[in-house]
Amino acid sequence: MTVPDVTEKYAAALNTVTIGATKEQGGTRAKTITVGGSAGLPWLRFEGRPGHPPVIAIEVWDTGAETWPDQLKEAYGPAMNGLADWCRKAVEFGADLICLKLMGTHPDAGNRSPEQAAESVRTCLEAVGVPLIVWGCGVYEKDNRVLPKCTEAAKGENCLFGTIVEKNYATLVAACLAGGHKIIAESPLDINIAKQVNILASDAGFPLQDIVMFPTTGALGYGLEYVYSIQERMRLAALGGDRQLQQPILCDVGMEAWRAKESKIPQKEAPTWGPAERRGPIWEAVTATNLLQSGGDILVMRHPEAIRMVRKTIERLTGA
Repeated sequence: MTVPDVTEKYAAALNTVTIGATKEQGGTRAKTITVGGSAGLPWLRFEGRPGHPPVIAIEVWDTGAETWPDQLKEAYGPAMNGLADWCRKAVEFGADLICLKLMGTHPDAGNRSPEQAAESVRTCLEAVGVPLIVWGCGVYEKDNRVLPKCTEAAKGENCLFGTIVEKNYATLVAACLAGGHKIIAESPLDINIAKQVNILASDAGFPLQDIVMFPTTGALGYGLEYVYSIQERMRLAALGGDRQLQQPILCDVGMEAWRAKESKIPQKEAPTWGPAERRGPIWEAVTATNLLQSGGDILVMRHPEAIRMVRKTIERLTGA
């Protein structure tokens, strides 16, 4: 009896996106990072080429480190007191990229100026040699003043800037075009809106192959199953030939995992949950490894132990 071949064959593949620029490319980075390129579902190498392995970006803030959970403050120690030291510690913990979040520019959290934000970008670039992700505070009016200054400060470095959304994209698209940067397109777990954001950026002249999608991330116990299903459907649509969904996916794992009360509540308040210093990193690692299975290409993470566990998982899955 002949066994039928049930291997899926796909019509298309994901775009590849390269972040960072070395000296030869006009920047100062020690290396570049490339993501995407898969021609099949995650880790099913028999269906098509696997593309570039997922990478880990470690999150740092311009200000506000004191608001992070105690487990994270203990892991980073005094390095969190200065942005340059924080970046160097992140590289020590294995960062492929640094993800600088400009939380201090939020009107309710310091209201730092565009010039101060640009200085933070320069500080990160001078402190380490890995590529840089720069993320605004999420207040559109303020980001539209802050992020163009930051793209100028990082001109030539081929950074990844974010985010653009359906109702606010033109300013950052123009700034990234002028500065030669890549862009993060954000959507609220809605495939049609994700496509629309990409279409709007493309219509404004931004190349689709320079976009990384951020379809919003949910942590373990807080919407992870829905996030997984949306990412998987996006990947299937991309492989089926939908050009508007053939971009790599970024997952903001650390922020979401450490918002969950289960990751940080002290053991004395939940005696049966086990020690918080172990529970928190596991919560982050489980969230990340699940999203690896649904197509996450860039994982933005926080805790060094979670990063170690996820790195080990990636190495096992890739056969490294």
